[in-house]
Amino acid sequence: MRRHGLTPSCAGRTIGSIAKKWGAWTMNSKPKAGNGARVSDQVADRILARIASGEWGPGHRLPGERQLAEEMGVSRVSIRAALQSLKTQGLLDAVQGGGTRVIASSAAMDPGILELVRVSRDNLHDLAEIRAILEAWAVGRAARNRSEADLAELSRIMEATEADISGGAHKSENDVCFHLAIAKAAGSGIYLHIMAVIRGILHQMVDYHRYELFPSREDDKIILGQHRAIFDAIKARDPAAAEEAMRAHLGFVLARYSRQPS
Repeated sequence: MRRHGLTPSCAGRTIGSIAKKWGAWTMNSKPKAGNGARVSDQVADRILARIASGEWGPGHRLPGERQLAEEMGVSRVSIRAALQSLKTQGLLDAVQGGGTRVIASSAAMDPGILELVRVSRDNLHDLAEIRAILEAWAVGRAARNRSEADLAELSRIMEATEADISGGAHKSENDVCFHLAIAKAAGSGIYLHIMAVIRGILHQMVDYHRYELFPSREDDKIILGQHRAIFDAIKARDPAAAEEAMRAHLGFVLARYSRQPS
């Protein structure tokens, strides 16, 4: 696989219980001491709820301690303790120069996945199949949940893709951006974090697709048309059509895999 070095500029609590808590917690509700949990623990749970909801996705920089303290109605000491607890759990890390962000590093898993893919093309095919299942689910969610801002971002990516294909520019950067924008529009914190874990291999996978499996201008036009069908279904808020379009797109990719020599 060819790596071009471009990065897109672009058994605990159940999901239901997290969603229920998220619905009950707002930045205007003030944590209270004396109810069996420390204020810092309650603050940590509220920050975790915003991460789990997808509002604060991988790489998102959190507001400063003073702003969080004012919004939550607690002391900066409680905010600092909550942030430290989440850092210890591996959910947050410090930003160079000051501040805190949601963990976006895939260092713990990416090397293992990359090595598995490197030693066997079958593993790459398996990963593509898994991706097809996950992305069909995500695009249905995106069609239901997308905001006007999400739609505007997808539209911008589509326009950039058309311009780059016409100009013969790098093809895979906008492709990755398109799929990551769908992940964001899906509005699932869990899915965003799954995508963060496999983001490095996703870049390499798409590079391989666009420069090895689908190198021709005719391939470019076919894939652009498939992306257009996905975009149109998301714009129309049609989950069934969006899922069908994504399955057709990634099924096209998988069919090409099957024709490659071992």
